[in-house]
Order: sequence, then structure tokens, then C-alpha cells
Amino acid sequence: MPKLILSMDGLVLKEIVLDKPRTTIGRKANNDVQIDNLAISGQHAVITTILDDAFLEDQNSTNGTYVNGQPIRKHVLRNNDLVELGKYRLKYIVEPPAPAVHAFGYAGPVADGPGLVPPEIAPAAPPAAAAPEMRSPPASPSAVSAGALGVMQLLNGPNAGRELELTKSLTTLGKPGKQVAAITRRVNGYFLTHIEGEVFPLVNGCPLDGQARRLDEHDIVELAGVKMEFFLRP
Repeated sequence: MPKLILSMDGLVLKEIVLDKPRTTIGRKANNDVQIDNLAISGQHAVITTILDDAFLEDQNSTNGTYVNGQPIRKHVLRNNDLVELGKYRLKYIVEPPAPAVHAFGYAGPVADGPGLVPPEIAPAAPPAAAAPEMRSPPASPSAVSAGALGVMQLLNGPNAGRELELTKSLTTLGKPGKQVAAITRRVNGYFLTHIEGEVFPLVNGCPLDGQARRLDEHDIVELAGVKMEFFLRP
């Protein structure tokens, strides 16, 4: 599980495990990571964690957010990235998952990250009668293949008919403070995740749960009163 190491002048102050979908950073006490220093804005930055991806976004802070010495607005965090907030440093660390023991005696890392395909699981020793071969389920038609680009088309409201091309690794939708969701672009498709708000988005009329949901072509998403249709453009 990814974590942050907070330090100042080389002195480690604390370790923060990123076990929440949304981790806020700032001077105010209601932040998940509070840094009580006047150089830090009340709501300075936020880290959105979706599956194996973490996205850092500056919240219009006064003194800015830097990663590896460069100012950022949005940034996809990588292992050992150094986030700089004034005199404070947050090092982003991704620890490799412990080996997982699967059925039939297979042991190995869980292949869940971008670009990885779950290994075929085979029995450790074949029984007398041959067991049927177990394979990973076929990829959804929504998988990003052959350069297909995900698109959300608005179906109602003043912007009905407008299309939003999902070209970025992370696209946030909704109304801050009310209802916000994110769509992440991964090698095996586009995934919708609830980020903020008591009411969860609807997909084909059913509320999204706490897990990321892979979007299938022509899924209807309803978010903050706006309906939109997902499809792939070759």
C-alpha cells in the first residue's frame, strides 16, 4: 500500500498510509495530513488514490506545490517522488505487495497494476482426471485497445450533446462539495470511482459502491444531476 513520509530539514516527522480514496493536506485541523505552518495553505493539496494509482492536485495554494523541484497543478505520483510544501517534504513510497497464495498452490504477486495480466492459474500437481484449464476472464469490450478513446457525451442540461474526450490519466467530474467522481484511464479500460459526496453516482440506474467500476460501452452515468453516456471512439 502506498504511503507518505513527512519530513522537515531531514528529520522524519511521521508516516501516512494512503488507505483512503482521498487524502487532504493543509494547515487546517480538518485535513488528513495537517501541517501547522503559515507557509502551508488551509487546504493546500489533495491526493486521490484509485486502485494502484495516486494523483496529487494543488488546491490553489498560496505558495504552490512542487514535485521533484517542479511546480505542479496535477501530477501522477510515482515511487520515490518528493512532494515539497514550503520547508516540508512528503516522499511518496510504493511498497511491493506481499506474495499472494492462490488456489491450486500457485504463489506469486497479485497482478493488478497497469500493464500486468493476471497469470494463468494451474494446479500444482495434476490429479488423476484432468481438471479443466482455468483462464482469466475475457477482457471487457471497453478495454483500451487499438487506440480506442473513451468519450462521455452529456445527455441532458444546457450542455446536452457536448462530448468530453477522456484523454488524461485522471478526469474528475461533478460539483466539488456536492458530488465528485473520477474516471481513470488504464490499459484494461476506463474505471469510474466515487470521490466526494454522500450520494454515489449511478451507472445504468444502480448506485456505484466503494469500488472502482469498469465502464462498458453505452453505460449511462448519472452524476450531480447530469446524465452522460460512455462510448469508445476508434
